[in-house]
Amino acid sequence: MKIKQTIMACLLSAVCLSASAQEPQAKTEYVFNPHWYVQVQPLGIQHTLGELDFGKLNSYNAQIGVGYNFSPVLGARLAVNAWQSKAGSEFDTRTFEWKWKYVAPMVDVTVNLSNLICGYNPTRVFNLGIFAGVGANIAFSNDEAQEANDAIAKYQEYTDGYQPLRYLWHGSKARIAGQAGVTADFRVSDAVSIGVEFNANTLSDHFNSKKAGNSDWYFNALAGVKVNLGKTYTTRTVVAEQAPVVEPQVVEKVVEKVVEKEVPAVVQPIRRDVFFTIRSTSITNAEKQKVREIAEYMKANPNSKVVVTGYADKGTGNARINRELSEHRAKVVAGMLVKDYNISASRIDIDFKGDTEQPYAENDLNRVTICIAQ
Repeated sequence: MKIKQTIMACLLSAVCLSASAQEPQAKTEYVFNPHWYVQVQPLGIQHTLGELDFGKLNSYNAQIGVGYNFSPVLGARLAVNAWQSKAGSEFDTRTFEWKWKYVAPMVDVTVNLSNLICGYNPTRVFNLGIFAGVGANIAFSNDEAQEANDAIAKYQEYTDGYQPLRYLWHGSKARIAGQAGVTADFRVSDAVSIGVEFNANTLSDHFNSKKAGNSDWYFNALAGVKVNLGKTYTTRTVVAEQAPVVEPQVVEKVVEKVVEKEVPAVVQPIRRDVFFTIRSTSITNAEKQKVREIAEYMKANPNSKVVVTGYADKGTGNARINRELSEHRAKVVAGMLVKDYNISASRIDIDFKGDTEQPYAENDLNRVTICIAQ
């Protein structure tokens, strides 16, 4: 009695522990909300590609933008970059430099690589992105280039009105430009992030007033702040489904003996093709071995039967002769099973097809009796 009470107590404890361990576990998921944002990047530096030393072609610039994130990965942005660009030329020991103003509105497609690769997580501290777009570069105030052109012409002693800056322009010029770049944002809160941006811009060879035979390039490095407008995400709680708890059952009666029932083995059918020579119904010695194998199978499997079907090739004789020939071929095989191996005739089904059916693609192989036992 004490042993039974101890066992029951253990079973009840196991049930309690199992129920506690299998309580549903709640999981919080983030749901993305499409949203607008504004971006202000007052700290920028531009490098215009050219022949002077790196430091001489750097100038301050800034950028503002507004964007819309359609999904955790894809978005669009309208950004306006502006201030000034620099260029220059060297002749012997003389260096000539000039600068001009510009405004460059661009429409970009943005891709959040962090969400694309690692999955959406609005609380992630660092997000890496890429973008590409097209727009316009509107340049103006190019007076310094005119002064540099005149100074170069004087230094080179051009007297025929030759213009050293072959693409010198005046007033304001709007040119199509393309850009691509990378962004790195550091999350401060759900609404605010601080980021840096690096972009490369290409446009007409006329941009810096010099003729080079290739597109002009400038590169921007920018830093600033991005502010999301509205709620960028919501959360929902998902409860994982748990497998039902199986109540333990107390078995009072122990089965002392297990009765094993033998499952009969599945016997596979056997097929043997007994071939004949042209216009013959005699079984050759080589083919008699196949008839013996059919007989051994049937003796080993007393419930089996055999279907014996005779054929004749279509390339010899005619339909009447071939029908008789196929019948004799089937009967001679069946007769050998009965006479030589004592197989009951009731276990043998005889059929013959003449030349109406050709089991083989090769004509001569259709002089055959096919035996299928199962």
